[in-house]
Amino acid sequence: MNVCKSFCSFLFCILLCLINVNDSSAQDRARIIKNDNQTENSKQTQPGMLIQTSQRPTLPNNTFNPQKSPALVKKTTSSQPVNNNSYNSALKTFYSSAPFKQNLFFAIQKRIGIPYRMGSTGPNSYDCSGLVWSVFQDAGFSYERASARSLWHSSESVEGDERFKFGTLVFFNRLGHIGIVVDENGFYHASSSKGVTYSKFDGYWGKRIAGYRRMIFVK
Repeated sequence: MNVCKSFCSFLFCILLCLINVNDSSAQDRARIIKNDNQTENSKQTQPGMLIQTSQRPTLPNNTFNPQKSPALVKKTTSSQPVNNNSYNSALKTFYSSAPFKQNLFFAIQKRIGIPYRMGSTGPNSYDCSGLVWSVFQDAGFSYERASARSLWHSSESVEGDERFKFGTLVFFNRLGHIGIVVDENGFYHASSSKGVTYSKFDGYWGKRIAGYRRMIFVK
């Protein structure tokens, strides 16, 4: 009888221990789940946190749009000069500036001796207007390629000492030929017999001058 009592007491103690262990485990699980929820909530509500989305950012309406600098020589729908006193004044200043003249001179010098070919603008051959166009491009004075006659009609006349300033255009043979004035003694041009060369005004060429011009606007 005493043995049975002792055995029952032993089983009752074991059962109480098991119940206490289960209660403790359940409380720990609840505590862990609660902590996880709190962590998740803190992630969602933490101030200043970067939240990734699949949407692209919207560009502002005042996005910077840089403007291009205006071209030195305007391209117009007409081959006639455009009346714009302030622009023409600035153009004349550039045309007579030392950097422009220096660049023009170097552009001509590196082409000396290159042969002539009708309609060519280089680099292996030039005609008269093709040479003028090419060296002026190198010097920073841009315009559309044009014949000697077209350049005459889209440029302004110069008189007196202005005729013999380096860079002035000189026209010959009823506007069939064009060159670039060096000074009162001569000019550079693309000769059909000598290629790109320097010639004097004395003699043959001096008798065939049609006039002197300075470019403003070219079609």
